[in-house]
Amino acid sequence: SSAVSLAWKGYSLLGLALLRALHGQEEVPVQPDFQLEKFTGKWYSIGLASSSRWFKEKKQVLRMCTTVIMPSADGNLDITSTYPKLDKCEKRNSLFIKTDQPGRFSYTSPRSGSQHDIRVVETNYNEYALLHTKMLKGTDSFTMVTLYGRTKELNPELLEKFSQFSMVQGLPEDAILLLPKTDKCMTDAA
Repeated sequence: SSAVSLAWKGYSLLGLALLRALHGQEEVPVQPDFQLEKFTGKWYSIGLASSSRWFKEKKQVLRMCTTVIMPSADGNLDITSTYPKLDKCEKRNSLFIKTDQPGRFSYTSPRSGSQHDIRVVETNYNEYALLHTKMLKGTDSFTMVTLYGRTKELNPELLEKFSQFSMVQGLPEDAILLLPKTDKCMTDAA
């Protein structure tokens, strides 16, 4: 029936990613025909999943935050995240360096020196974006999956897609968090 084929088309990309991951291939997919200019603007962090110690320690206090993505003149991405921390709003700026593969970026943390391989796995640009980050620091490595939304609410199918993709990346259920909504620090203009 056409409803089934429509539903299948919506999940075919994710299905492909799941199959690859299940077969032990290390390669995480990147959004086909990634459009940098459509990806820029304001996003809300909706979900976060991670195998890092930092995430396990901070999970209880993490809240939704805003992330503004702007292109730099050389095709890289200037990222500004604003999040509630105690009773004030904290801003964090990062520069994601483009790679030869559109939709894939690298970042080196100035504080810890960790190397980050960031991939936009799937997005429709006007509703959601699913990102996969592999972080390396010395011999340690960990995975992070982020779900962004253009609004503070996403439909349950997208929340489920985020959870399923995170589990396929080897993250246990207790490492997957839908970030509690907050009105604090949400007023940044895009």
